[in-house]
Amino acid sequence: MLRIALDATYSVGSQPTGVAVYSREILWGLARRHPSAHYCFCYRPHRLLRSLEAFLPRQAIRRPLFETWAPRAQIFHGLNQRLPHLAGKHRLITTFHDLFVITSEYSTAEFRARFIAQAKDAAERSELIIAVSAFTAQQVCSLLGVDRRRIRVVHHGVFHPSTEHIKTLTKRQPFILSVGAIQKRKNTGRLIQAFEGLPSGWRLVLAGAATGFGSEEILAQIARSPRHQDIQVLGYVSPERLEALYGRASIFAFPSLDEGFGIPAIEAMAWGVPVVTSDRSALPEVTADAALHVDPTSVEELTFTLRTLIDQPSLREKMAQKGFAHAAQFTWDRAVDQTWTVYHELLDG
Repeated sequence: MLRIALDATYSVGSQPTGVAVYSREILWGLARRHPSAHYCFCYRPHRLLRSLEAFLPRQAIRRPLFETWAPRAQIFHGLNQRLPHLAGKHRLITTFHDLFVITSEYSTAEFRARFIAQAKDAAERSELIIAVSAFTAQQVCSLLGVDRRRIRVVHHGVFHPSTEHIKTLTKRQPFILSVGAIQKRKNTGRLIQAFEGLPSGWRLVLAGAATGFGSEEILAQIARSPRHQDIQVLGYVSPERLEALYGRASIFAFPSLDEGFGIPAIEAMAWGVPVVTSDRSALPEVTADAALHVDPTSVEELTFTLRTLIDQPSLREKMAQKGFAHAAQFTWDRAVDQTWTVYHELLDG
């Protein structure tokens, strides 16, 4: 029987990030869609106790993961660009989500040094690498010196509400939604500036943890904004509340400076919300022509595009329909099955 060990550390947490969502969907999705294999969900010591809160699939067992030990398996899959140093005969695969820590000033120097060391080590020792976008694959090649032939692109999936569910939602309301941690990389500061140039009667709703890199400066910017009464900072929201926000928002703004994929943009499309996003990093690849793309460093261009959507309900409807159709291709089942294919490519090759 095929035995696969996976680093499940990043699946644990009460406020899941994109990496946590990816980890959970791959872990539980593999067990659901490919039940013939046996899975070891491995947790580093600082998350092992917390992992006991989760019920595992019947094909999976919970095991600790140490820097020099993991349970015996044919394959070990590092789900977040990090690998332990194992003395056994594991075949090694690593998923790379993004490398913005290397390319830009979005973290502390200490975190950057640790990240670079782990990423270089994982890239060097992985027999195959899964990248969540072609953009990330190109960065793994150029920044870490990996031969492109060792990389496989597997896009993320998103959750898709049923058409019946969408129809039961309340009428769209005059607010712009943005989802993601308040931080420098997400370009929240320029979004606030752009919003200040939009018509009264519209609100800006920010859903996401307010503890990201540079968040203090952005929160101070909101406090002194002439439109501060129209800006809602919700912090982390539950999946249920996020669904309600997607269901009521009239526009989704995601002018991020750097994304390895950009799950929120596709999530918004799946809920029928027209999307304005950046013209760089992985976002043009992921959103294609189903979103309006802007230079994220230009407040003027962002303001103009948002105002155009506000002034033209027919354009909002057109982009919502294009986005809804585009999002249909991004499913977690597809991501799981493509990951399974990578496993067998490694073992058969």
